[in-house]
Amino acid sequence: MKQSISLIAGFLAHASRDRQFAARVISRAWQVFRQKGARGVVGVLRARGEAVLRRSVSYEKWIALHDTLENSDGVALKAQLEQFDHRPLISVLMPVNNTPEKYLVEAIESVLSQIYDRWELCISDDASTEPHVRQVLEKYSEDPRIKVAYCRENGHISRASNAAFDLVTGEWVAMLDHDDVLRPHALAEVALEICRDSDAELIYSDEDKIDAQGKRFDPYFKPDFSRELFRSQNYLNHLTVHRADNIRAVGGWRPGFEGSQDYDLNLRIFERIGAKGIRHVPKVLYHWRAIKGSTASEGSEKSYAFSAGLRALEEHVERMGLPAKVEQAPDTPFYRLRFSLPEPEPLVSLIIPTRDKVELLRGCVESIRLRTTYRNYEIIVVDNGSVEPETLSYLDALREGQNTQVLHYKNEFNYSAINNFSARKTAGSVIGLVNNDIEVISPDWLTEMVSWAIQPDVGCVGAKLYYSNDTLQHGGVITGLGGVAGHSHKHFSRSHPGYFFRLKVVQNLSAVTAACLVVRKNVFEEVDGFNEKDLTIAFNDVDFCLKVREAGYLNVWTPYAELYHLESISRGAEDDPNKIRRFQAEIAYMKRRWPLIPDPYYSVNLTLDREDFSLGV
Repeated sequence: MKQSISLIAGFLAHASRDRQFAARVISRAWQVFRQKGARGVVGVLRARGEAVLRRSVSYEKWIALHDTLENSDGVALKAQLEQFDHRPLISVLMPVNNTPEKYLVEAIESVLSQIYDRWELCISDDASTEPHVRQVLEKYSEDPRIKVAYCRENGHISRASNAAFDLVTGEWVAMLDHDDVLRPHALAEVALEICRDSDAELIYSDEDKIDAQGKRFDPYFKPDFSRELFRSQNYLNHLTVHRADNIRAVGGWRPGFEGSQDYDLNLRIFERIGAKGIRHVPKVLYHWRAIKGSTASEGSEKSYAFSAGLRALEEHVERMGLPAKVEQAPDTPFYRLRFSLPEPEPLVSLIIPTRDKVELLRGCVESIRLRTTYRNYEIIVVDNGSVEPETLSYLDALREGQNTQVLHYKNEFNYSAINNFSARKTAGSVIGLVNNDIEVISPDWLTEMVSWAIQPDVGCVGAKLYYSNDTLQHGGVITGLGGVAGHSHKHFSRSHPGYFFRLKVVQNLSAVTAACLVVRKNVFEEVDGFNEKDLTIAFNDVDFCLKVREAGYLNVWTPYAELYHLESISRGAEDDPNKIRRFQAEIAYMKRRWPLIPDPYYSVNLTLDREDFSLGV
């Protein structure tokens, strides 16, 4: 009883600090009270209290709960691998240069400690001047599985990597920095993925960092392969494992790209194998050493790495024939692709459903007209039963405007049906879905979104939306959050970089909100638009995006299209019994129709209870 009271108290204290959260709590509590009485309300509050408590889970606690390797785990991994006829030889590649003795020994010992025994360690010493390096390497090379090449002169990391690669006899190559540490089960997990999937060409894992004392911190729980995120940052990083034949085919590491030599290699191999050959093991298999002077400690320590990565990406764009320029992503050490538009620019039909609340509609339309630099667009306002005289007068005025239509949808409100009805009336080759409570911030928002939407393999494009208090309303949609779907990084401050800068760079996501969504009309028609039968109000945009992805397109979220969104103020709350039943039916439909968990662009190691990318428990 005392525990329940404590949990509820903690939950209510959290609610008191967040007005919007508190409003949702009150609405939900009233619904539960009418359905289940006071006891039901207490149960919900207790459950929510447990969720708030889990919010503060530390990485140390997460490790204790989910990432402590027991002897039985090693036995189980070995048993799984023994089921396969062929177990691949994995060559661990490690260039070395004046590595502190302690860290060099730890790196080599982490390979010797592998559960998986089909490995070789290929080391190249890049003309180290510290005498302990040769002593350590000569000692360990007594093991026949450890091969060492000694370079006569310092050629830097790319040449040293190629020298180590010359020693490789394995089918697969895993990269290990000379002061980092592999987890004991790293190669076993990689080998298991290889054995399970004959189509795999490149495998990467999650990672964390360790300090000088070996304490783990700053885990990076990565998404599955996201082409646009990969072109924004080399998030594959550690641990990355390649088929050796692919490294040979692209010519290995290129001198001149030091600091981002692996990014350059990954880009060239990606061009060869495509996204279908890339696999992600969502487990921490690699500890990245964070000491003074290392990239892990502070990215600015190696600004030359950024410049090399920029050149690698520029050459990738040129080889791929992409109509884009590469720039630094603002306020980050990462990259941005800025696509060009054809001449003439495609006509964009902006569909804005509305009902009364003329001040919202006027703010939306006028902000588009006054602040949008993209010129070839038409505005289609779709009125769904407005009755207020001021609204009707404004609609009449809009009819007189250039490139503006006013349509009337006379049936009861059905968001999906309204957009399908309107899309059939559009003249543009590109459709923009815009809520009437949207206001433009960045003048080139439409230029940015259209430049992505017209790419042949891109489907839906979403924007970065803020509440009026400059906190984040939409940073993309993650399926599975809260049961069906939720918004990435909701309520984060406008300037926050997000989880490993995901609020600052372009990326692929499963879905984006239709509050501001741009898509080619032929793609909209190909998937038959929105589901107006099963999803009249909620989740129709998520369903639409998932249909687009199912059809083979990539959905894109860009932080460079910024707008305000006042979150459905004009429609009112979902708080009467009919609305509740409808909402529950829509939830049930989504769970039947789609495998919402796991979302490929969100880690299984992160929470599904909140929208803040915190650790799951």
